[in-house]
Parts: sequence; C-alpha cells; structure tokens
Amino acid sequence: QLQASGGGLVQAGGSLRLSCACSRRAGEHQAVGWFRQGPGKEREFVASVSWPGTKTKYADSVKGRFSVSRDNVKKIIYLQMNSLKPEDTAIYYCAARLYSTVAVTASEYDLWGQGTQVTVSS
Repeated sequence: QLQASGGGLVQAGGSLRLSCACSRRAGEHQAVGWFRQGPGKEREFVASVSWPGTKTKYADSVKGRFSVSRDNVKKIIYLQMNSLKPEDTAIYYCAARLYSTVAVTASEYDLWGQGTQVTVSS
C-alpha cells in the first residue's frame, strides 16, 4: 500500500527525488515518514510530514539539504534530496502512521513500504 521509488546512483553534490505512492486508504489523514538504513547501520529517521502537510520534521543530518512534501490529490509523498553525500547512501523507506502528527521513531509507524536504494559516489 506504500510504494517507494526514485532511488539510484548519483555523484556527491547531486540531487534525487524519492516518491512514496499510497494506494487504497494508506496515507489518508496520516503522517508519513522517511527512514533509511545504510550498510551495517540501524534504520534511522530522515524526515516526516504531517497530514495534510503543514508540519515537517527532519533529522539533523539532513536538515537544510532534504525537503519532504506531499500531494494529497495524487497521494504521493516526496523526499527531495540535494547536496547528497556518500554517507547518505542507504535503502530509503517510507512509512505511514495512524495519526496525523509527525513522529521520529520507527515504532510510531504502522505501515511500511519496500525500500529504494540510494547510492552516492564520492
């Protein structure tokens, strides 16, 4: 019910835009978050956007470089990633929670999509 896409290989300093497409009722009146898991690392919070999109929250490591937004008509949540660094290399996941407010821990999310690989070369 959540489908992440848009990953790929990019050079350091480049940009990518990830998309999280929601099907059925997923995402409706729900906050959506982005998480990532790098090689040998635990899953970590990246960004979250509230319903209907008025509030956002970012991890310190991506603040000022990443931007999360949503199109509630198309039912897509975006993660615009600029000034990418090799340490941003990870599998990126989107997830929805039953509440409309942003959240930063994985346990607060109820529905997860499959990941999309982002690789940043130096």
